[in-house]
Formats: sequence, structure tokens, C-alpha cells
Amino acid sequence: MAAVHVTVWDDRDRGGGVRAPAGSETSVPPAAAAAPALFIHNIFTWGSDSTYGFAGQRPLADSRRLLVVDRRGYGDSPDTARSDFDVDAEDVLEVLSDSASAVGPGGAHLVGHGNGAVAALIAAGRRPDLVRSLALIQPSAFTAAAHHPVVADLLDRVRDGVPGIPEGVTPEQYLRASTEGLGMAMPEPTPRRLRAVATSMRERPIWEAEIPLETVRGAALPVLVICGTWERAPATYREHVGLPLMAVAESLTDSLGGRLMRVPGYYPHTQEPAAVNAALRDFWG
Repeated sequence: MAAVHVTVWDDRDRGGGVRAPAGSETSVPPAAAAAPALFIHNIFTWGSDSTYGFAGQRPLADSRRLLVVDRRGYGDSPDTARSDFDVDAEDVLEVLSDSASAVGPGGAHLVGHGNGAVAALIAAGRRPDLVRSLALIQPSAFTAAAHHPVVADLLDRVRDGVPGIPEGVTPEQYLRASTEGLGMAMPEPTPRRLRAVATSMRERPIWEAEIPLETVRGAALPVLVICGTWERAPATYREHVGLPLMAVAESLTDSLGGRLMRVPGYYPHTQEPAAVNAALRDFWG
């Protein structure tokens, strides 16, 4: 069994599809036979979360099985002393290899958001044979775009010792500073949310990630990069977070020979789920 919790969404029967029983010789409609998709979330959240997670992608389960991972320390997965993108990548590969997940030959389509997209890239670099495609939603792969001036400036700031989280700051205080402090609404500080925030506060710095660009490019995996346009974002958030993320999205698209989709707003899959879902359906074929 995988070390992390995986929520499985499969609504094909609700849509009138017919699923052949195990061992049956009955032909299976193409929709029912579609390869599964595995989703990897960002910080402050968990897989099935409606605020920052992938609840808006549930409609995609009408045509394929969706495997929605909770990274360690998030959702229903076990605690961890320090969240780490390399460990997350290994957990993803374990899910893809686990017979209980019923991924099947050829692997699954990976969808990652933010730090989850970094884990997806690393996993694809280690076992491209288990990955059918990569959909990267505002990937935090800053080191892969270090040549871009706005990203280089960000990396210089964090590597030069920008003050970390002050001692004694609680997860609720950190959540408030990270949302209301930037001009955004703060989600309800439920115990589940605050546990996710506490894990995020202990994450290994994402700028330490080594992105396997050459391996992923060499595997010729189809790549879709989805990025917000950020024009409606609070100015401070756009300047310090949005501009670097847009630069990373453009750089990864070029490096991996992918396709770039721009979506209004700054949280594409939650603010514009219909547009993102339509793009994923088209991308997966």
C-alpha cells in the first residue's frame, strides 16, 4: 500500500457508462478504458479541498478514474517532520506502481499545482515510463527558470537570507499573513486547514529542487502548462509571486516543448475550473 492517502473519484457509472467486470471478455467503451489521472496539490491544502485543492476537477471523473493524492502532512496522509518534494515524488511513483491504485500499463496522466507540480516533474524524470503526460498548473519550478531576470531576483532574495518564519508564529497567524496580509480572503482556520498550513511552514525550500528538464524532454512526454494572467491579483501578491510564476510557466513551456494556456485570475483550477477542465479533457484526448 502507498504511504500516502489517495482519494479516488470515478463517476463513469453515473454517466451511464458500462464497466466490464474483472476478467470479463466484454469490450469496454473507450471512455471507461481511459487512462487515470493523478493530482498533486500545492501548499495550505489537500487533494480534495475546494479552496486551494482539486475539488473543481471532480467533473473529470465522468470519463476516467481520478487519483487525488494528499501529500505527507496534508489531508488524510500521515504527519511528517518536514515536507519534501523529493519524498513526494517517490510517494507519487509508489502510487503509480501500486496495484491497489489500478493505474494499469502505461501509467497515468500527472497534474500538479505549485509545489505539487515540482513533485510531478521529479517523478516523471525518475520514471517516465509510468507517466503519460504532465499538466503543470503554475509550477513552482523556479530553479528551472533561473536565467529569467524576475526569477533570478527572487532566488537572490531567498538565497541571501530573507528572514524566515519568526519563532512563535502560529499556523493561524501565518495563514492570515499569507492571505489577508496580501489583500486576499482568509479561508476558515479549521483544524484540517491549520494542519496543512503547519506542514507548509516546514516544507523544504522549493528553490532547492533540481528539475530534471533534460530527462523529461528526452522522454517526449506531452506537456501542458497552465498559468493565470494575474491581472486581478492584489498588487503585492502579483509582484512577488505572480510575476515569477508566470516567468517559470513560460520558461518550462519552452524548455519542455509544451503548450502554454493562460487563464484569467491567479488560481486557475479553482477560479476557472470549467476552462481548466476543458483544457485537460482536450489534452488527455
